[in-house]
Amino acid sequence: MSAIAIGLALVAAILHASWNAFLRTGNDRLWSITVMSLAGSVIALPFLFYFPLPDMAAWPYILLSAGLQVGYSLFLVAAYRHGELGQVYPIVRGSVPMLVTLGGFLFFHEVLGPYQTLGVALVAAGIMSLSLGKTRAATSSLLFALATGFIIACYSTVDSKGVKLVEQPVAYAMWVLFLFGVMICITYGVLRRGLLIDFRASVTWKAFAGGVVAMMAYGLVVVAYSFAPAGLVTAVRETSVVFAVLIGAAFLGEHLTIRRVAACLIVAAGAICVSL
Repeated sequence: MSAIAIGLALVAAILHASWNAFLRTGNDRLWSITVMSLAGSVIALPFLFYFPLPDMAAWPYILLSAGLQVGYSLFLVAAYRHGELGQVYPIVRGSVPMLVTLGGFLFFHEVLGPYQTLGVALVAAGIMSLSLGKTRAATSSLLFALATGFIIACYSTVDSKGVKLVEQPVAYAMWVLFLFGVMICITYGVLRRGLLIDFRASVTWKAFAGGVVAMMAYGLVVVAYSFAPAGLVTAVRETSVVFAVLIGAAFLGEHLTIRRVAACLIVAAGAICVSL
């Protein structure tokens, strides 16, 4: 694996953990993630005119992916309402490769290799460790985090199928990002009876910056795929679990216990094994 791919994946991991930390600190997290997603729509808009329209066969996948990401956002907000970054983030990120691997085994009869089997066991052990003991994650937080991971696994599967139906994969991604931002704005408006954005407020521009960081994290991973196999890039990308714990301790005042660090390292190791 090239040094460039490793560097890109590591930066993407830090950026992804960082925007989650920003979301965790917000007073109105649903508003924050809505404005962040709106920023993604604004950035994606020019690309919609540059690339050709995706084929008709891809549109059900594009719409379903965008809708699932709205659900992902709602559950992630709920998880952070009840739990800390260092608890919620490892469960969300670690459960995704575990659920995808188990889904392939249960529904498509895919045989698990030794790395995948070990990875699933490690992720499960790490999540169990985070959910037990005096500093355990709240049950509601644990359930919301696992549900978030499940939805991520679902839209990742949808994207893996849908992107094969278009000539330009970037066009697929831009349409998903654009429609996701539009959909979550509509969802917020329905739930809160309108969306108010004050462009004079610093919190608005912080949320827009968070959206840019989220898109950069996504883009760097895509670029890294051109330098190394996807599985290896994903494995390095999962180190974001460790960065989230460190960011939570350094900037959010969360407790950095030996048990929590060990649990997150186990989750990260498991996610890496599954990716391999």
